[in-house]
Amino acid sequence: MTSGELTGKYSLGGILKLPRRCHVRHDILICHTTFREATSKLEPADETADKDLCDTCDSRGYRYTSDIRMAVTLSRFVLVMTCSAGLVTLASGQSSMIGQERHPAESDDNAAGFSATKYHDYIIVGAGPSGLQLGYFLQRAGRDYLILEKGDSAGTFYKTYPRHRKLISINKRYTGKTNKEYNLRHDWNSLLSDDESLLMTQYTEEFFPSADTYVQYLNDFARKLRLKIQHGVNVHRIWKTDDEKEGFSIRDQSGNVFTCRYLVVATGIWVPNEPEFVGKEHVVGYENMTLDLDWYRGKTVLILGKGNSAFETADYIQPVTNFVHLFSRSRVKLAWETHYVGDLRAVNNGLIDTYQLKSLDGVLYTDINNMQVIKHGGQFNIRLVNDFEHRGLHDNFAARSPYDVIIRALGFHFDDSIFDKSIIPKLGEGEKKKYPAIKPNYESVNVESLFFAGTNTHSLDFRKSTGGFIHGFRYTTRALHRLLEWRNHKYPWPSTTLRTTQVMNTLLKRMNEASGLYQMYSVLGDVIIINDTDTVYLEEVPVQLLPQLETATGHRAPNKVIVMAMEFGKNFSGPGSDPLRHGTATTVPKDAHLAGFLHPVLYYYSHLPTDDDMLRRPLKWILPRPTRLHHVIEDFLFDFSSPVSHVLHLRRFLDTVFGYETRNYFAGSCFKMAMTHTNVPKTCQDQYLRGEGLTHAKS
Repeated sequence: MTSGELTGKYSLGGILKLPRRCHVRHDILICHTTFREATSKLEPADETADKDLCDTCDSRGYRYTSDIRMAVTLSRFVLVMTCSAGLVTLASGQSSMIGQERHPAESDDNAAGFSATKYHDYIIVGAGPSGLQLGYFLQRAGRDYLILEKGDSAGTFYKTYPRHRKLISINKRYTGKTNKEYNLRHDWNSLLSDDESLLMTQYTEEFFPSADTYVQYLNDFARKLRLKIQHGVNVHRIWKTDDEKEGFSIRDQSGNVFTCRYLVVATGIWVPNEPEFVGKEHVVGYENMTLDLDWYRGKTVLILGKGNSAFETADYIQPVTNFVHLFSRSRVKLAWETHYVGDLRAVNNGLIDTYQLKSLDGVLYTDINNMQVIKHGGQFNIRLVNDFEHRGLHDNFAARSPYDVIIRALGFHFDDSIFDKSIIPKLGEGEKKKYPAIKPNYESVNVESLFFAGTNTHSLDFRKSTGGFIHGFRYTTRALHRLLEWRNHKYPWPSTTLRTTQVMNTLLKRMNEASGLYQMYSVLGDVIIINDTDTVYLEEVPVQLLPQLETATGHRAPNKVIVMAMEFGKNFSGPGSDPLRHGTATTVPKDAHLAGFLHPVLYYYSHLPTDDDMLRRPLKWILPRPTRLHHVIEDFLFDFSSPVSHVLHLRRFLDTVFGYETRNYFAGSCFKMAMTHTNVPKTCQDQYLRGEGLTHAKS
């Protein structure tokens, strides 16, 4: 008998010995044993036989008290019996295995060779914004995919967070323009689709929408686009198989196993950060704090944290408390100073106002790991270990007054507990350790064919761009899909072929309208491949992939390339900087390279840079030094169409790159030059002399 699959209810027919190895994992009892040719005589059995098999498992010390269900699967010469029930009671003298380490020795399961009956080319874990976004692109391309979601609907994270139910991603319905692409620059919540009714701006006019409205939006997105989602699947473990096609196996809480060739994890970061310190049991977490304001009324509250969740909590309880203190290890970073949307937003920083205007509240700086929480009666005192600052004199210690409530709001990190120990993805370093470490193509640095989407990809642009947020990762998710289309299906990156004389107008249109370049500044860029007779225009390519442009996109680039990306000035942003000070704007085109605010930058390379060139690029540069570099002067209205300040200087840059004049001429001027000159400008050759602009006489 060849290795195969049998699922359903079977009896052993007296052929095999009873299983000798059983264990409980995630409330599922699993028994397995080897089999031989005789196993082909397995026959369907009645429920009595099924119960006998589960009773056999029960003899190993596990007793089932409700709805016994049993299945037998055959795969790779292994018989696997799975007995599942709603409640497990251990027999006398047995010790529970439930809740023990989630990565037990792999010899058991790999030997068992669980049948993988639920195969898809792509499996996406998580039906949040990035999972839905990737699902949309895969479905539109006709790919075999499935989204696994632990909740009963899409957007499970947003049913709980933010705790105080107001998003800080802007929802600007009115921009004065009707261009959909342009309007997405100021709509930070909508996902990309061809259905114009699926825009968050159609759901509410609130500038900072309710999280409940966003949950409704995400579920409408999934429903209207008929995305393939299996709800109620709580992934408990992921491991790699030996089968190249069925590269990953995924087991859920019920023992169901899904397999796929390509796995995309889009779970976001949701595990609360919980530092170790004496007395941490007296602290309540942001994730389960009560929202009943009566609980905080007339109380003194300490919040551990300095980010948006901490300040959001402070703003929520501030009206009813005696006062609120915030503890953090380093200075508060303000988003309007750093231009990083993950830093403290103005909508949440009311407590800084009351602190600096001396209205009881305050922000303190200390290492939380160096802290002790001591309970005295119904209140809590803070003590610092190794407090060299006060040298033992605590009569003026800022946190000497006792607190009634202490709340931990220290952010979240990636959950890697679902992975088998042999494929736990490597994490980032330093501040990036809360994210998986990934390559520029969104693949794990240490696990082949394991990809990430959404917030999980933020290690690539942490504190540099917006890839950790919806308005950024909707574009990086599209980039991931385009990369997968070439890598796995040999469909090259979408492109447009242009005459060189069309390039300038295309660049102007993109820098004035494109949302992907605008939102994912410094990360995604338009690439123009310059051939002998024309150019190939690629939109929103990850600029870090420039050395691998040909292998990543499927487009040959043997000669020259231009890259256009949006960038802030290299020394414009940072904690403590004052972007509102007088003189920050640069308005003279010759000083465009000194511009601080977001503006287009064009890099021209006579040959593609190499990986070594990328490694040796100057500090704070997104790309290696180019053959030629052009900064488009910043503009207060973000309108780069001024004839002299913007268009003229861009055209001169392109003239230098192409080696001839690319200026447009009226038909009359082309006619005059054709009559009086041996050579005419390129635009006249491409347009007027080809008959474009001439009226043909009727015969």
